[in-house]
Amino acid sequence: MAHVFPVRVYYEDTDMGGIVYHANYLKFIERARSDWVATLGVDQRAMKDEGAVFAVRRVECDYLMAARFDDRLEVRTRTLSVTGARLVMEQEVWRAKDLIFSAQVTLVCINDAGQPSRLPANIRRLLH
Repeated sequence: MAHVFPVRVYYEDTDMGGIVYHANYLKFIERARSDWVATLGVDQRAMKDEGAVFAVRRVECDYLMAARFDDRLEVRTRTLSVTGARLVMEQEVWRAKDLIFSAQVTLVCINDAGQPSRLPANIRRLLH
């Protein structure tokens, strides 16, 4: 089941050509992931206080169509796989019935020293 996060394209999101600047799609999917984690009941501040944070390890993305100022978009997020230390997600940006951007994002958990660590057990349980 996918988590759905609405996004409205503002003028500041666009480039000189009037289309969404390519890096802003990464911002859109980041916001959607943060909302998805909160919806699961994960408190990222508490997680950080316990010495663990999520970090993006890899993003593979495809820009399929252009979004423009004032478009209403939807970011759909779903989990592809979860291991002890890694979470792989699919994130898609849709405008109505058109898929305009897709990404596969690999997240890892790191400790205060920036070293890899296991995903907290409560989070692994939520994702399975």
